[in-house]
Amino acid sequence: MTIKDIGNTLAQIPSVVALARQLKPRPGSTADCFAARVESLAQRYGDRSAVVSEGQELSWRQLNGLANRCAKALKGVGMKRGDCNALFMENRVDFLACLIALNILGVITALINTNLHGKALGHCLEITEARWCIFGEERMAAIDEIRLAPATDLIKAWIFAPDSANEPCPNWATDLAEESEYETPANPPDTGDCKLQDRALYIFTSGTTGLPKAAVMSNRRYLLSAAMSSHGGLRCDINDRIYVCLPLYHGTGLFLGAGAAFNTGASIFLRRKFSARNFLPEVREYGTTCFLYIGEICRFLMSSPEAPDDNQSPLTTIMGNGLRPDIWMDFKQRFGISRVAEFYGSSEGNMGFINLLNKDCTVGTGSLPHTLVKYDVDADAVIRNDKGYCIKADPGEAGLLLGKITAVTEFEGYTSAEATEKKIMRDVYEKGDAWFNTGDLLKTVDVGFALGLPHYQFVDRVGDTFRWMSENVSTNEVGEVINTHPQVKFSNVYGVEVPATNGRAGMAALLLEDGQSELDLTSFSALVCDQLPAYARPLFLRLLPEMDTTGTFKMLKGDLREQRFDPDKVSDPLYVLKPGSERYEPLTREFANLVLTGNAGY
Repeated sequence: MTIKDIGNTLAQIPSVVALARQLKPRPGSTADCFAARVESLAQRYGDRSAVVSEGQELSWRQLNGLANRCAKALKGVGMKRGDCNALFMENRVDFLACLIALNILGVITALINTNLHGKALGHCLEITEARWCIFGEERMAAIDEIRLAPATDLIKAWIFAPDSANEPCPNWATDLAEESEYETPANPPDTGDCKLQDRALYIFTSGTTGLPKAAVMSNRRYLLSAAMSSHGGLRCDINDRIYVCLPLYHGTGLFLGAGAAFNTGASIFLRRKFSARNFLPEVREYGTTCFLYIGEICRFLMSSPEAPDDNQSPLTTIMGNGLRPDIWMDFKQRFGISRVAEFYGSSEGNMGFINLLNKDCTVGTGSLPHTLVKYDVDADAVIRNDKGYCIKADPGEAGLLLGKITAVTEFEGYTSAEATEKKIMRDVYEKGDAWFNTGDLLKTVDVGFALGLPHYQFVDRVGDTFRWMSENVSTNEVGEVINTHPQVKFSNVYGVEVPATNGRAGMAALLLEDGQSELDLTSFSALVCDQLPAYARPLFLRLLPEMDTTGTFKMLKGDLREQRFDPDKVSDPLYVLKPGSERYEPLTREFANLVLTGNAGY
């Protein structure tokens, strides 16, 4: 611990105090919502920039006026308070306008992943009981595919939002542009009826398997997330501009990006999709001072060609999750970042952490009641004592993170009562208590002087951690080592079943850097065997032509786990680390058969 470390920590106290004021509980009956915040910004900072996107720039007055016109049009077609509307649109100005308009009316917005189609898309409309659906011109084909399916029986009207104007409004939809064209931009009275306790959004949990679940987001939780971002993470104000390239149907882009802007008047630079090539030029051209990231985007940027002026831009602060320790410091140095507001949380969760004190390689700390409990990876269950209660994890030990459910820290759950109950763990420390099960393993870390606040580091998702040779192995930690190899662009590490063994062996799917077609097995083997203990070394490698991810860039593992190292299921190049060997070699069909029959000697 140094004097500089103490000084840097103490300098954060005013911001922490300001955030605490923002998070002070208010009665649920209090009139407030994010549409009211936009209305206030239009009055206070009317001519200041609100959003820049695709050559279009709107002031706060203009954005508020556009939302008001949309709200009046939507009310005119029959939407009313408490209805649910599905919003199916890519990142663009109209998305923000529609979102604000629906909040004005007290209509719940179901935020639909724009990558969905067919059964999954219909499922999202069905479980939210959506009565209306606003869809962008760019998603018309996906809507046309399912609009007559039984899952859409509750839909009263399909509402078309033009984009490029290449496609006319279909005869089975209502044109939102036409309906709102002659409405006035004046504020309607409806906003004043919106309360903190009212449902505002349904946001779908991302995952690698199964159909999405719709998590409930009230006005209160949205505004709390916005406050956490604007005052705790980004610490932005009217003079800042936030670079948003993450999809607005996802919490990081919508709650922390748009929410921070709605809360402070900061401007938004809105991009439909992330582009590593255009990132720094756009940061410089549009003067963006803040950036919302996920770890995979940071890796994309780190793998892009380096230039001597990469650290010369207005960008100083980034906020997101998944920036792993193996690239944290290099990323800061390369791009001239002074503040990394890494956070931990889930859309449906009742607590979270944030790196308020700007400590490196940590998801930070949190004030809401939580605990880490001992967890048996093999049994996929918490460890309980002889009285049936959970046991607290030791300092530095990976444990399952639980958030206590109280009157202040409610778990708002999902639209499905069954799904909600599955995420609640009861009788944790005493009879009758209830905790939200995050499904994540975290551990405490020493970050130096931190005002006595414990700091945490994300370890892995439950189920992504595997046990081999009687040792627990974190897929994230293995991936961090593998990603340092100069040929590896991305790695996806997971556990696979090996017959006649206990536990799961490690396997890594690798995407090589552009222009690389063959893995240097000598140098790769040396890295793995030097940096990882024997139990943590992946036994199998798979070279992928591309890395499959979700719409929010999370790497998919379900199919990879199922296919394993079976040559009958995998056409990609496979490699193996044989028992007693310290060098990978091509996996032959003959040896694969030995492994699959439990005769390979593992």
